[in-house]
Amino acid sequence: MSRPRKLPKRPAAPRQAHHGRTNVRPNPAGDWPRIHPTAYVDSAAVVIGNVRIGLRVFVGPGAVIRADEPGPGGAVEPIDIAADCNIQDGVIIHALGGSAVSIGSRTSLSHGCIVHGPCRVGLRCFVGFSAVVFDATLDDDVFVGAGAVLQGVHVRAGSFVAPGRSMLSADEVPALPKTTPTHRAFTAKVVAVNLRLLDGYVGPPTKKGAR
Repeated sequence: MSRPRKLPKRPAAPRQAHHGRTNVRPNPAGDWPRIHPTAYVDSAAVVIGNVRIGLRVFVGPGAVIRADEPGPGGAVEPIDIAADCNIQDGVIIHALGGSAVSIGSRTSLSHGCIVHGPCRVGLRCFVGFSAVVFDATLDDDVFVGAGAVLQGVHVRAGSFVAPGRSMLSADEVPALPKTTPTHRAFTAKVVAVNLRLLDGYVGPPTKKGAR
């Protein structure tokens, strides 16, 4: 009688990251995301590499924040997301090798938009549905309408970019209108709504977790 054939060993399970969450993991250079304990990152979002997520940031389902492309010297520049931001469903944040992304506090990146470095977005900005911001600087309080495309431009503080507009030249920037009280109130409302959502998922802030 022949001996029963031995079954092959199962491969070891991959090492899990960030308290068992495989959606938060290092890049090939070994950089791990740094996520403030008061932030909320949905289990269906993906955060990879040299990413810094600040106090009370909300990251929604399907968002991808990926800092993994090395520059000429091999280092990966950071993606920095400051306090009280909301990164909504399906947002993509990435950067070319050797470039960084910085998102100022109380900024909203709404559903499906793309912010690709080199890029700096200031305080209290709003980037609308499916908009694209690449190789650009947005000063504070800029409102970008849905579907707009900004590339290679520096948008001044308080400017309004209309939905669907493409801005590919610095010559177009001076003609931009200013935001209205309605735009500013909407931006503040979006931030407030997402902070309430965050409280619902992780609990309200405490004095200990406030810093």
